[in-house]
Amino acid sequence: MGQVSDKDRLLAPITERDRIQGSLSSPVVLVEYGDYQCLYCGEAHRIIKEIQQQLNNQLCFVFRHFPQTQIHPQAQKAAEAAEAADVQGKFWQMHDTLFEHQHALDDGHLVEYANGIGLDISRFLQDMSGHVYANRVTEDIRSGVSSHVNSTPALFINGVCYKDAWEIERLLAAILKVGDFL
Repeated sequence: MGQVSDKDRLLAPITERDRIQGSLSSPVVLVEYGDYQCLYCGEAHRIIKEIQQQLNNQLCFVFRHFPQTQIHPQAQKAAEAAEAADVQGKFWQMHDTLFEHQHALDDGHLVEYANGIGLDISRFLQDMSGHVYANRVTEDIRSGVSSHVNSTPALFINGVCYKDAWEIERLLAAILKVGDFL
C-alpha cells in the first residue's frame, strides 16, 4: 500500500473506552463511525455482520457514534440509548436493535427496545432523561472530526479510510487484502 495522507487515516487511537467486538490483535481492525438513523449505516451494519460471521476471530470491529443531527434528529438519543445499555452490559444488543428498527427511534420505542433486551428500565429512563451519556457521544464525534469524518458510515480498515463501494464483495476484498488473507 502506498503513502496514506493524514486525511485518510484514523487519527484517534482505539482505547478501552471504545465499543469493541473481537480482539485488537486480530489481523484486521475495522472501525465504523455510524449514525443509527442513517439508512446507509443500516446497510453497512448488515454487511459488517455478514463479514464478521465469515471471518470470525480474524476481524475486530469497533463502533463509534457519529450522529448527524442536522439530518437525523433522533440519532443523538439513539446513540445515548446505546451507551445507557452499555452500562448495563448490553451495548451490542441495543446496537443491533437500533439498526434493526432504525425507522422507529423515538423515546417510546427506545424504552420498548430497552425493555426488550432486559435493561433496568428505571435506570435507563434516568440516564436518558439526564443525558448522562451525551458527552460520551460527543467524544466519539470529536474523534471522528479529528480523523476527517464528515458523513456516515465512515469505515477505517487497519487505520486507513475505506472509500470504495458499499457492497459486501468490495468491502470483504479490501479487508482480506489488508489482512493479508489473499
